[in-house]
Amino acid sequence: MGNLKIGITGQAGFVGNHLFTTLSLRDDVELIPFNRSYFENSSKLEEFVSDCDTIVHLAAMNRHDDPQVIYDTNVELVTKLIKACEKTDSSPHIIFSSSSQEKKDNLYGQSKKKGKEDFIKWASSSTGKFSSLTIPNVFGPFGKPNYNSVVATFCHKVANDEQPTILNDGEVGLIYINDLVKIFIDTIFNKAEKLKEIGVNAFEYEIAPNHFVKVSEILALLKKFKKDYMGNGIFPNLESHFEKSLFNTFRCYIPYDHYPVKYTKHTDPRGSFVEIARTQTSGQFSFSTTVPGITRGNHFHTRKAERFAVIKGKARIQLRKIGTSEVINYDISGDEPAYVDMPIWYTHNIINIGDEELITLFWINEPFDPEDADTYFENVE
Repeated sequence: MGNLKIGITGQAGFVGNHLFTTLSLRDDVELIPFNRSYFENSSKLEEFVSDCDTIVHLAAMNRHDDPQVIYDTNVELVTKLIKACEKTDSSPHIIFSSSSQEKKDNLYGQSKKKGKEDFIKWASSSTGKFSSLTIPNVFGPFGKPNYNSVVATFCHKVANDEQPTILNDGEVGLIYINDLVKIFIDTIFNKAEKLKEIGVNAFEYEIAPNHFVKVSEILALLKKFKKDYMGNGIFPNLESHFEKSLFNTFRCYIPYDHYPVKYTKHTDPRGSFVEIARTQTSGQFSFSTTVPGITRGNHFHTRKAERFAVIKGKARIQLRKIGTSEVINYDISGDEPAYVDMPIWYTHNIINIGDEELITLFWINEPFDPEDADTYFENVE
């Protein structure tokens, strides 16, 4: 049996990008590229649906000055997708991102409700399958400030020395993007356990938030990360799933010019002493030696926090966000010991650019487990 062919409408969006990049790590999947312009080109849309075994429909309009435009746009996207399937006699498994707003009296919510109803009708009259996933508030790396979530907005503001404002200090229900992506993937591969039947070949999963936190508590944690981590290089306790998820989210909003961070070097007649990392969590310390001209790394992590500290020799540390082309370079010398921390979803390496042996110390918050390494190889350049 060949790889499962999966297409994602809205693959460039926040959830779509995370789902796309996570699926790209699997060797049993073939991703069918999608472009928003396909909705305006019937032949392209028909080619897309006929190529897919599974379609995750994430494309939608969330904001507009006229709510009627939101409703009309979202319903039209569903209509065009169904018509393309009918025209090509395609019967994919369509997974639809709905919203808890569908139970409320607003046009965005009503557009989700109508889209779900239309997909249910399509599934009952075809050999296709339909699954609706009702999604709560989502947070995670690379969310757009002032758009995707209060977490994205607060992370951006705190990391960039701006002052966030709390308009309503209520409790919010949240799900971390990695947890949501897992539910989507389980649904794609028919492993989701909480789907309930809502029609012929049609199913629904109302995803519950897995974190309930007051807005002021989120802001307090982010300010603590700013003070302890950005201010003093101290890693927080990462035992709590929420705090680790929030910390990994926060790290992705730290300005590039924050690094490299120079260490304080204590010198006396015996030699010198440098504290490499102070943490409130567990982890693994290690070191490497690298001969001139050699590159180590060229991999990325999806959940691990990692620090590279150069203590002898000259190094260039390179990072590149997965799915982009911009390479960030940091040149560091052991003459002025310094460190760079690796954000998740950034492939990274370290190159000995000097004439002598390079010595690098590493800290990572999880001891290496070959059965669950969370290490994916991709060249930075």
